[in-house]
Amino acid sequence: MDNRKIKVGITHGDINGIGYEIILKTLEDPRIAELCTPIVYGSAKIAAFYRKMMELPEVKFSQIDTPSEASSNGEHNYMINVVPESVMPEAGQCTQAGGAAALSALERAVSDLREGLIDVLVTCPISKDTIHGEEFSFPGHTEFLESRVGDGSKAMMIMAGENLRVALVTIHKSLADVSGNITKETVYDSIARFNKSLISDFGIHSPRIAVLSLNPHAGDNGVIGTEDNEIIEPAIAEAYKKHIFAFGPYAADGFFGSGNYRKFDGVLAMYHDQGLIPFKLLAAERGINFTAGMPVVRTSPDHGTAFDIAGKGEADPQSLREAIYMALDIYRNRLREKEATANPLKKQNFDRGARE
Repeated sequence: MDNRKIKVGITHGDINGIGYEIILKTLEDPRIAELCTPIVYGSAKIAAFYRKMMELPEVKFSQIDTPSEASSNGEHNYMINVVPESVMPEAGQCTQAGGAAALSALERAVSDLREGLIDVLVTCPISKDTIHGEEFSFPGHTEFLESRVGDGSKAMMIMAGENLRVALVTIHKSLADVSGNITKETVYDSIARFNKSLISDFGIHSPRIAVLSLNPHAGDNGVIGTEDNEIIEPAIAEAYKKHIFAFGPYAADGFFGSGNYRKFDGVLAMYHDQGLIPFKLLAAERGINFTAGMPVVRTSPDHGTAFDIAGKGEADPQSLREAIYMALDIYRNRLREKEATANPLKKQNFDRGARE
């Protein structure tokens, strides 16, 4: 396996949020640069602005124009400036300039990721309100990455913590549209892709997947809806025929309330809040957003821009640290999986009745 340091691209997110605070608090720990080569896509000027505002320890950045200039041998933090010098943050404010700066960093980092100039991508939070426009018409990072680097693959959002991994059948859909997007095909496809990611990205062999119901009480045998009996159960049965260990459907409230989630390697939720509310309560500051199903690795903290505390020095950087650690782990897991399956043994057919 390649033992060089992994180049981690980090986008600054919305410059008016807590992105720079968590970046600076994370990179002030010299052990991060010992583990990998951090390359921040942002602005050295804005980083200095926030460091002085919150009186944080100085983090030294070597400014470079391209990731190829970053050495994988030393213990340095690097910065690629992607916004004009005239752009300055307004901490806690929702501005178009903040959205434009976030998009500039994201587009440059994704381009470098696609070209192989960085190995993994870690994105700080963006504001959907400010980044939306002609150049960004996506509900979030997940759909943007699917469009830019998916190469026809379908992205899957997986929220991952130390002992809990939650995937979604529908991601950024309104509740009014959720049921129309729950079909036997979409549920089975989600189970299969989740299973594949648990194996190749998380290194879990023969993972056990719990599938949540769409309706309360799993539909109560059709009393509260027929989707669980007519759609989700057949999808689970189909997955089991393909040797995927999927079980359910489980009513979400009882499943999490009883601690039943601890018995599984992954939990598949039908829609955004069904999976993310319990996940964020249980994983707390260690939760990570991982974009599975892509040929590249991208992780992110599981929180938002937190405009309400921006610039106050109150932001917890733990989720960003965990996002970096997980990106490194997934990258290495994929390399191991690739090496392990590179030269499979040819199947030998023997005639048991033949004698020499």
